[in-house]
Amino acid sequence: MSTQNHPALITALLDPAAYDHPCRHIQLIETHISWLLLSGDHAYKIKKPVDFGFLDFSTLARRKHFCEEEIRLNGRLAPQIYLQVVAIREDADGVHIGGSGTVLEYAVKMRQFDNAGLFDRLLQRGRLSREIITATARRLARFHAGIAIAGKNSPFGEAETVHHPVRENFAQLQQHAAAFLADEEQRQRFEHVRQWSEQRFAALETTIAQRKTDGFVRECHGDLHLGNIVLIDGQVVPFDGIEFNPALRWIDIISEMAFLTMDLQDHGRTDLAHRLLDEWLAHSGDYGGLVLLRYYQCYRAMVRAKVAALRGEQTGAEKTQRKLANYLALAEHYTHPTRPALLITHGLSGSGKSWLSQRLLEASGAIRLRSDVERKRLFGLDPLAHSDSAPGKGIYSAGATRRTFERLASLAEQLLKAGFPVIVDATFIRRAGRDHFRHLARDLGVPFRIIHCEADNDTLRRRIGQRSHEGRDASEAGLRVLALQLKNRQPLGKEELAETFLVNTAGEADLSAITAWLQNPR
Repeated sequence: MSTQNHPALITALLDPAAYDHPCRHIQLIETHISWLLLSGDHAYKIKKPVDFGFLDFSTLARRKHFCEEEIRLNGRLAPQIYLQVVAIREDADGVHIGGSGTVLEYAVKMRQFDNAGLFDRLLQRGRLSREIITATARRLARFHAGIAIAGKNSPFGEAETVHHPVRENFAQLQQHAAAFLADEEQRQRFEHVRQWSEQRFAALETTIAQRKTDGFVRECHGDLHLGNIVLIDGQVVPFDGIEFNPALRWIDIISEMAFLTMDLQDHGRTDLAHRLLDEWLAHSGDYGGLVLLRYYQCYRAMVRAKVAALRGEQTGAEKTQRKLANYLALAEHYTHPTRPALLITHGLSGSGKSWLSQRLLEASGAIRLRSDVERKRLFGLDPLAHSDSAPGKGIYSAGATRRTFERLASLAEQLLKAGFPVIVDATFIRRAGRDHFRHLARDLGVPFRIIHCEADNDTLRRRIGQRSHEGRDASEAGLRVLALQLKNRQPLGKEELAETFLVNTAGEADLSAITAWLQNPR
């Protein structure tokens, strides 16, 4: 059998006898670049002998190489799925996987999984929970921290290398969506997004280059959307990363997060997008990348628009026009600037500050800075690690606390200057700390508010005990810390109360007024 006679090869592999394990039925799924053979327990992906420029599988040697790359790259995140490269051979008994005979082709052998666990399907069924999103953010932060960093002589991550596909995408969309863009309203929207992208690139060009210098351009997944993440035995497993084109995976880690947050927003779950970003930031500490987030989100939305246009050329479906309009509207949304504002929390440990700030950021898109998280980062600790420090000692010494609040102020200033609303989550029981952040807001000319969280003492103690028992939060405050806070707190003054939202977290909290202020601060 000729190595180029793939339809016959695929036909032969539809026979269960071709496999080295028991199987009763083989299902074939075909894409424009591969065949996927599902045997029940295992799946075999065979690359088509095609050359599309951005992808070249034209020779057997190249296909073998990219099979090996697929195993290497996806083995970083999904070793339970990606098993090995196998040879497809032919001898006197016919075509079979493994064994002896002439090598006809190579395949990636994978463990088959239940598609019901795919994130896009979980979302459709209302099963993509906050807890799953939190686990996803932590998984991705660990992944991004451990992957290869682009070398200084690598072309990947250079400013022009980053922006070239952005420009190219607009040109391709204009070519393939001519009928859609004939509508005046859509054409104007398209031009606005294109001009904004050019302006943002001009403003961010130096930052993009610096991100590479600082080591944030890494060998990422490259295609991180809801359809490429699956829940297996309760574990978050991203899969199907890009192996065929290095330029698509050697990207800034914030670009990777831009894709997934955009996809969540496209699916109507902006709250989950904000939660994902917040948790990822807490574990990665990459607040500096946020200035690039909307530039990359806009690009990712426009790529989706182009894909919809290309599919529309083949199908001509009305649904394609709606998808195009939706993606273009989402891209336009990213061009509208947010309004900076500074909100600080105030309250004792266990008063619900972090719970409240979590809900507020999910609703508003504000960026949260937590003293518990940033304190540990200063000492090289994971947010969930326990420092074993006594009150007033170790990472809770006076010097450590001073450094923590200096970092919080520095990050808040950086984010406010970049145009983000910011929530600083700390007890702020001392007047001097509150005044420092009020003065920061005044100096930057941004609105400032305090949110006071309160609950009765029994509720405070119960929450602290429960939090300590579960061990799932960055806070280490126990009952001894609470006693010290009760002794040393400096209540809000009359003039402070005039700029304070009061929330009793022991009951049902109405956050609508605070959310509205964060979205339209004044």
